[in-house]
Order: sequence, then C-alpha cells, then structure tokens
Amino acid sequence: MTDDFYCDEALSGKTPVRVVEETDTVLAFHHTKPFWPVHIVVVPKQHVPSLTDLGGADESVLADVLSVVRRVAEQVLDEHGACRILTNLGRYQDSKHLHFHVNSGEPGS
Repeated sequence: MTDDFYCDEALSGKTPVRVVEETDTVLAFHHTKPFWPVHIVVVPKQHVPSLTDLGGADESVLADVLSVVRRVAEQVLDEHGACRILTNLGRYQDSKHLHFHVNSGEPGS
C-alpha cells in the first residue's frame, strides 16, 4: 500500500465508505476512523497530491472539490450549528491525496 489511502482504499472500493455526496469528479464520505463526532472527508476522484501540488491536474479540480465542500459544510452547519473545514500539508498530511475534512464537535468525543 502507498501513502494514498483515498486512491488505494476508499476510491477503489477496497474499504467501504458511507457516501454523503458524489459527483462525477468528487466523493464526500464519512471518515472511516472519525476524530470528531461529525467527520466527513471530501476528495477528488482523480489523484491530486495536495492543495499546493496538483500533480498536473487542471485547477478546475479545486473548484469541483470546493463546491462539494461548501454543500457538505452547509449541511453540517444546518444540522449541528457549527463546523470546521481543514486540509493538511507536508508532514501533517498523512494521506498524500488532496482531501478536506468537514467536521463538527469536540475532538475525540
């Protein structure tokens, strides 16, 4: 396995996920090991290394991903009254595939 959980597991179907929203280019799903009570991950379906390294992908992929992030965040905000949106880079990015966490609640609870 590489350091890309999303391509290797979630997008390949090897690890089942509970889908929140899916488009032709983006998948949003409940995190398989949530850190927050509400923890949704939004990823492009094509491999994109990170927010700062698109790996040759067209910048339109960012617009597609952010469109889904906005809709998911709006849903979480409506249901829970607050949400956070987070992405990681460098050593903070465990899976080397662009992904955004949309979460709500206290960590680890």
